[in-house]
Amino acid sequence: MISYIVSIIFRLIYLIILIVVLLSWIPIFDVRKEPVASLVRFYNIIMAPFRSVIPPIGMIDISPLIAFIVLQIIEQLLVRILSSFGL
Repeated sequence: MISYIVSIIFRLIYLIILIVVLLSWIPIFDVRKEPVASLVRFYNIIMAPFRSVIPPIGMIDISPLIAFIVLQIIEQLLVRILSSFGL
């Protein structure tokens, strides 16, 4: 049960990352207005460790892609560990 909740939390994080990345390509959205501002704040918290390690390549920021990969690995490890304990 707990492993299922952890999986849902990670899926919400993936969704937030995807939404903010897609909205960054559309110039009509003002990131200072709600609810986009809340998503961007949460996104910046998640992406801060990745951005500190991975610099942008020209005008392209690949840190969301790396974040997806690393977060999926962490999710799989946590779910396996929790499942092995029957949680």
